[in-house]
Amino acid sequence: MSVRVRYAPSPTGLQHIGGIRTALFNYFFAKSSGGKFILRVEDTDRERYSDESLDDLYQTLDWLGIKWDEGPVVGGPYGPYIQSERFDIYKKYAEQLVKEGKAYYCYCTPERLEKLREEQVKSKSEYQGYDRHCANLTDEERAEYERQGIKPVIRLKVPTEGKTTFHDVIMGDITRKNKDISPDPILLKSDGFPTYHLANVIDDHLMGITHIMRAQEWIPSGPLHVLLYQAFGWDVPTYCHLPMVMGKDGQKLSKRHGSTAVREFREKGYLPEAIINYVTLVGWSLDGSTEFLSKEQLEKCFKMENIHKNPGKFDYKKLDWFNSQYIRMADDERIASLMTPYLVNAGFVSNPPTEEENDKIRKLVKPAKERMKVISDIVELSRFLFVDEPVEDESMYVAKGSDLEKTKAALEDGGRILFSMLRKGKKDEEIEEALMKLSQDLEIKVNGVFQPIRVAITNSQVSLPLFDSISLLGLDEAERRLERALRMIKEK
Repeated sequence: MSVRVRYAPSPTGLQHIGGIRTALFNYFFAKSSGGKFILRVEDTDRERYSDESLDDLYQTLDWLGIKWDEGPVVGGPYGPYIQSERFDIYKKYAEQLVKEGKAYYCYCTPERLEKLREEQVKSKSEYQGYDRHCANLTDEERAEYERQGIKPVIRLKVPTEGKTTFHDVIMGDITRKNKDISPDPILLKSDGFPTYHLANVIDDHLMGITHIMRAQEWIPSGPLHVLLYQAFGWDVPTYCHLPMVMGKDGQKLSKRHGSTAVREFREKGYLPEAIINYVTLVGWSLDGSTEFLSKEQLEKCFKMENIHKNPGKFDYKKLDWFNSQYIRMADDERIASLMTPYLVNAGFVSNPPTEEENDKIRKLVKPAKERMKVISDIVELSRFLFVDEPVEDESMYVAKGSDLEKTKAALEDGGRILFSMLRKGKKDEEIEEALMKLSQDLEIKVNGVFQPIRVAITNSQVSLPLFDSISLLGLDEAERRLERALRMIKEK
């Protein structure tokens, strides 16, 4: 059996981490199995649908380098792959179930259903849901409803006795009593729109989907879908419900934890390979220890059996670490091109940059790689090169464990040592050793010398490496800034 899996998002919002994790698991399982990855757009929720969401879906997958074998744009033998273009198919199969006595037309008005719900809540009835009022209408009763112009919905006949079981690769057998399944749910609405359950089952069958990999939140729908497969006489695909994606607090990942939309991570300057690598490890592992895996490696080694049963925790700091490592491994020219838009938007360079500015950007890459967690960090890391905003708060110069008097001495003596040795062409290691000796003489930690010098030259406590900063700025300008800071502190 050739593996066929699908990612079937609803374009009602931006692609988020949980959804993309589902897409990645499906994609890598298909590739490692020599199968097909299908993209299907489930756009029947027209109230929440947006073109922006659909565009974001395509752009996100393109940015990640995830190409679908069949689906919108690329086509395929089982199209169309957009549900709003398949309404005739859903109507045909829903009416087939009615003819076979496995579903029926329901003429209950919204007002009646609302009254029914209120009565059930008020009476605290054990039975909640539709009361099957239209399940056994006579031909005369149906004709009267039709005469009144009431457009019916189509409901599935759910058995009231027995149990329904389906097997999940991760969770094992899952069984539910039929009486606990939503009573006779709507399959086809009165306006011709299918419900999620009907469209999902029909599409998965007609598109030959062999494995359904989706979030565990869909487990409650499993028994109902199995009943639908059985009603049609179709084989049930293999189910694999994926572990939830949680925040570090153990709650489902949401905006309160931080960014969840992939677009936001992209805008901040995360690399696609870092997102792919880290997100795939949230709920899956190769061997429990391997952390760095390229997209190409995952396309070969991904196995469904290695998916975890327990929820995966999304750690933003861990993602930052992954991204910083991928930035360091990336080609310098690529990083320069990725940094440029941020520098342009900050007003630091022209749009497009001049050749002189491009040369400056290229020189920035090597030292920036050592400091950036995300590409957008370049704005604050390099600000001192483009904007001179001296730090006037003397406390910013004072490192932990030092004081203002020792900081003045560190700036004065450290500055003299630093620039004297630089002008003599001494190596960085020799200068560091001399400054460390000064910290011992002043009886302060090494940072008590380096921090005030760094703040004086870069106007920030967080910056590019000190010697790189001086090289980029120029010896004369760097020395001028240090002397300015020393004067300012002495006047306090």
